[in-house]
Amino acid sequence: MMLARHQGGSVIVFTFFVALLLTIVPLPEWARYLRPDWVGLVLIYWCMALPERVGIVSGWCAGLLVDLLTGAVLGQHALSLTVVAFLTIRFHQRVRLFPILQQAVTVLVLLILHQLMALWVSRFIGRPGVSWYFWAPSLVGMFIWPLVYSTLRGIRRGFRVK
Repeated sequence: MMLARHQGGSVIVFTFFVALLLTIVPLPEWARYLRPDWVGLVLIYWCMALPERVGIVSGWCAGLLVDLLTGAVLGQHALSLTVVAFLTIRFHQRVRLFPILQQAVTVLVLLILHQLMALWVSRFIGRPGVSWYFWAPSLVGMFIWPLVYSTLRGIRRGFRVK
């Protein structure tokens, strides 16, 4: 039995690296609340495109890096991105068949779940409540999903990531 040859692992890591950079790039005060969850979007794409290569462990590692870079409670984003990766892999065959706009709504649900879990951890440790601006990154993520999807799909096809 011949094993399938994987290639393009460095491309996957590079896209996560770019997403982490976009997460910590300083923005003006008015745009701070509009920053999408770049790592979550990249994780959702790779879990849908290559669920056998990018999965729960990738979500955990990416979440720990987000925790370290943003100064969040260690494990806060790791927990929520792990759940997002699990759900994406669980339903990837269905979601891949959806039109891109319906995928965007699914991505919205996954990003809101990510934020709800992060909010739960924040409230658990005693941080104050949040304003409605807290939900803006999920909405922005939904609106830019077609762009993220087409860009990452082009990268995957261009570099023949399998």
